[in-house]
Amino acid sequence: MATTADNVTSPLPREMQQHTYSIMYEVEGKHWWFVGRRRIIAGFVEKVCRDLGKVQPRILDVGCGTGANLQMLGRFGAAEGVDVSTDALDFCRARGLAEVKQGAAESLPFTDASFDLVTGLDVVEHLDDDVAGLREIRRVLRPDGRAVLFVPAFMFLWGVQDDISHHRRRYTLTELKQKLRAAGLTVERASYANITFFVPILIGRVMMRVTGLRPDSENNITIGALNGLLGKVLGAESWWLRRMSFPFGVSIICVARRDLS
Repeated sequence: MATTADNVTSPLPREMQQHTYSIMYEVEGKHWWFVGRRRIIAGFVEKVCRDLGKVQPRILDVGCGTGANLQMLGRFGAAEGVDVSTDALDFCRARGLAEVKQGAAESLPFTDASFDLVTGLDVVEHLDDDVAGLREIRRVLRPDGRAVLFVPAFMFLWGVQDDISHHRRRYTLTELKQKLRAAGLTVERASYANITFFVPILIGRVMMRVTGLRPDSENNITIGALNGLLGKVLGAESWWLRRMSFPFGVSIICVARRDLS
């Protein structure tokens, strides 16, 4: 029997829902989740750049979003961004970030071996073919270059933010390592992150599923007076993650290397 259009499931859009970009632009400078996450990521990026031994490494942020992470990466080298969304890039330019291009993670608009460090910060989970995206990261990395990835963990933590961000999946540590190996990258360091708020986030997402509560964005759910404190608490994991790995968490952070061959 012939297949009709009604039998075909439309793929999810590559971009997040449009309203999420303006929310992200407004909150990622002060919301505890973004503040704490940047501190964790910055600790890993600082070590990677120190190990690379270059005064001004060339850095690419794949899926740069509205640009707060790109600003942070600029402290460590010459940082550029790429994103599939024109809305996201407009917000980057509003921050004064000129070195941004439009492009998909699976077909990056850069030549081979262009970058010393490539970051994918809550990006790979958006891709229909995540291994293809990771292979592109490897392609644009110079030999012995590094990739720093941050991805959401555990499918049982799926929530409203995953839906509105058009995530395809959340990962376990084992799954992410398998994907990286399939893409030709060697894992140097990988750990769960955000163990601090694992239980509250799990309870909150279970409650939203039970009650049917669906905010426009989970990024709107916070207590403003506590943002500074909560951001410091989450960011303090950076100290621990330099010394140990966590057995579980809301996210995963990983450093992978493109070998010399």
